[in-house]
This record gives sequence, structure tokens and C-alpha cells, in this order.
Amino acid sequence: MRRLIAVLIMLLITLQYRLWVGQGSLAELRTFKQDLALLEDELVQLRARNQELQAEVVDLSEGEEAVEERARTELGMIKAGEMFIQVLEKQK
Repeated sequence: MRRLIAVLIMLLITLQYRLWVGQGSLAELRTFKQDLALLEDELVQLRARNQELQAEVVDLSEGEEAVEERARTELGMIKAGEMFIQVLEKQK
């Protein structure tokens, strides 16, 4: 009977160790859940960015206005008959 009790106590100690400290423990599970939450937040941000980029691709492929706006702002291009004026701020 004592051997059975000793074996059961050892089994209980082993299972408790695995539950709290070992592989697949509650602490490890908590860490995985935190990592998962961070990755899900990042995924939401990346999906929003993808939607913005997709809308921009559609704008650029379908309309001339978006292409014209890009040419004006990023390349400094102007239409025929327009005058380009650049305002420089005074450095402090």
C-alpha cells in the first residue's frame, strides 16, 4: 500500500511540474497567447495597409487624375501654360 501511495505521489508531483513549469505549461500557454495577440494586431494593420495600397493601384490604373497628382507632387511636373512657383521657408 505504501508503494502505491508513493507512486501516486510521484505521479502527482510529475504532473504538477509539467503543469506549472515544463513543456506545455500554463506559463508557456500564456506567452503563446500574448504572441498570438501581437501577431493578430499586426495582421490587422497589414490588411488595412494592403487595402490602402489596393485602392491606390486601382486609382492609378483607372484614372488620370491620380497619375497627374503624383506627377505634380513627387516629380514637380507642370502642365503646359502653367507657372511653377516654389516657396522656400526662411531657416531659423
